[in-house]
Amino acid sequence: MLELIAGLPPGSCVLDLGAGAGSFHTDRHDLVIVRVDLAIRASRGPGSYVAADAARLPFASQSFDLIVSNHSLEHFPELEAALAEVGRVMRAGGVFFAAVPDAATLTDRIYRWMGRGGGHVNAFRSAGQVAGIVERLTGLPHRGTLPLYSSLSFLNAFNRTGRPQIKSVLFAFGNERFLAVLNWILRRLDRSFGTRLSQYGWSFHFGDVELPHGRKPWINVCVRCGSGYSETFLKEAGAVPEQPRNFQWYRCPQCGGANLLFAVEDSDPYE
Repeated sequence: MLELIAGLPPGSCVLDLGAGAGSFHTDRHDLVIVRVDLAIRASRGPGSYVAADAARLPFASQSFDLIVSNHSLEHFPELEAALAEVGRVMRAGGVFFAAVPDAATLTDRIYRWMGRGGGHVNAFRSAGQVAGIVERLTGLPHRGTLPLYSSLSFLNAFNRTGRPQIKSVLFAFGNERFLAVLNWILRRLDRSFGTRLSQYGWSFHFGDVELPHGRKPWINVCVRCGSGYSETFLKEAGAVPEQPRNFQWYRCPQCGGANLLFAVEDSDPYE
């Protein structure tokens, strides 16, 4: 998603659909960024905010060069109408990015159990299901899919407001180091036994976009803010201590959260 935003020409229009307080951050000031949600929060990031229903967008046809739906499709009661609106307001040659949870994964089940459903009204259980419905309703061709890896950041005590739920005792009441170790263990189980315990969903690209050959998902995801990184990027950024250890920690370049580094092996399907 951030690569798409970085590659836009100056003056491009971006729609952040189901944005909340803003589903992405960018330092670019030469873009027109419009963020839409049913209600506008008092605390929010930069951009122009519009209170509107995704199924009835108050914009002219062919208004946006890039539309981002970052974990919002699962919340739309009128999913088909919302996707039809995406197709309507997308300019010719535009790009649609969407990220959604897989309802069959451990992470999404924990999220819905802790949040009494988590506001999810659409359960996606295969990448093909999502790609098919988006293509059919937006008219945009599917260009690529990548799995997304969990960090369980929604359990992190740093992100909690109010008193913890009794259920959270199972996760050390959201202790960050406990969650970092748990994430590392789940990834090791995936590597050893071919499970999907550390995955939670997919990201999709649709429209006029050329994706690099051999793209791989980012396995290291911050337990505090949810930012994903490749091992190479973290080492080049100086986030990983130079002294090799059996269990290497890194500090998230975005928020400073403490994470265990999951080192990539040649046989791994990710970078």
